[in-house]
Amino acid sequence: MGTIDVTERRDVVWITINAPERRNAYDLEMAQAMIAAVEGAAEARAVVLTGAGGSFCAGGALANLGDPDPVLLRQLFTTSLRLLDAIRACPRPVIAAVDGPAAGGGNELVVACDFAIATERSTFGQTGPKVGSAPVLGATNVMAVQIGERRAKEMAMLCRRYSAQHALEWGLVNEVVPDDGLDEAVERWLDEIDALSPRYLEIAKTSSNQWWHQSRDNMVANLGALIQAIGSEDMREGARAFLEKRKPDFRGARRRKS
Repeated sequence: MGTIDVTERRDVVWITINAPERRNAYDLEMAQAMIAAVEGAAEARAVVLTGAGGSFCAGGALANLGDPDPVLLRQLFTTSLRLLDAIRACPRPVIAAVDGPAAGGGNELVVACDFAIATERSTFGQTGPKVGSAPVLGATNVMAVQIGERRAKEMAMLCRRYSAQHALEWGLVNEVVPDDGLDEAVERWLDEIDALSPRYLEIAKTSSNQWWHQSRDNMVANLGALIQAIGSEDMREGARAFLEKRKPDFRGARRRKS
């Protein structure tokens, strides 16, 4: 079982995704806990989102996708959108402090945050079509504004992995630091934030959400498509292959279905 650890340091709320045995993939309860922590940080100086045990986040947990419960999976999908909305609506800056892999929905968490700082060993990428899903909550829409349409399509559709340096050059992260320098770098950013007006930071943040708001209808529509595809043979095969650590055979899965 994973947990969401919430601590407060010098008026900054630190949210740590703590499920290292599955690379900090979050389940429904963890997503709900993150929403509560972000919404509860309205009076903080800032929010820092990070992961425990050498990973940032692998997105939603895949353990049950081989034999999915449609109700629970629908709840996880819709709650993931609520989580990303909460990050965008939070009146305080939200910093993704990335150490290790940010994959799938974890990469979309980075897209949703206001700033991102990564260690040199961190990696970024989407997993959707590789595991029988599609990254519609940021990677296929807002990320194109951040890194360009062709790069975003490459990341969202081909499921490649990219280094922290690539993420920096493309604009997905703001800074890359040595593996032992993440906390120091985050504190430096927090000190800079502390010198600014909270009221006008909020105005600047909310007015910068233009592309998120323009993309949200697209997210909702395509989330509906994902929900309709729950239980499809491609989803089952992708999840089974992921859990069995093998290459998926989507064509074989469709032949077996027919």
